[in-house]
Amino acid sequence: MAIDNLKPKPTDAELRILNILWDCGSASVRKVHDELQSEKSSQYTTTLKLMQIMTDKGLLQRHDIDGVHIYRPRNSRDVTQRQLAGHLMKHAFGGSARSLLMGALAAKPASRRELVELRKFIDDHEKRSRR
Repeated sequence: MAIDNLKPKPTDAELRILNILWDCGSASVRKVHDELQSEKSSQYTTTLKLMQIMTDKGLLQRHDIDGVHIYRPRNSRDVTQRQLAGHLMKHAFGGSARSLLMGALAAKPASRRELVELRKFIDDHEKRSRR
């Protein structure tokens, strides 16, 4: 999937909703709203409106089950993260993976475990690109 296929990009508020839905798979507006309430006070109607907008934008899918609207993300967390990282790399880091990674590590140092995983990912990526 191409970098710019994620149109439109989710806002910060939409990403909070997506993270809740990725964690639970699918949920009603009430469940999402209750989760959001634990972070910051907001109105149920605001959550409902945001989720309706996200459905219109193609970020969520809605299904009716026994008269209850159940929402789920259209794309997986991994797909969305790759698309957002690619978009950010292209537009903010001049297409440089090195600059993106160094910026990310400078902003928040990685744990020892994360660094081991990054080294393995880079080694595997290098092996695949040699083929």
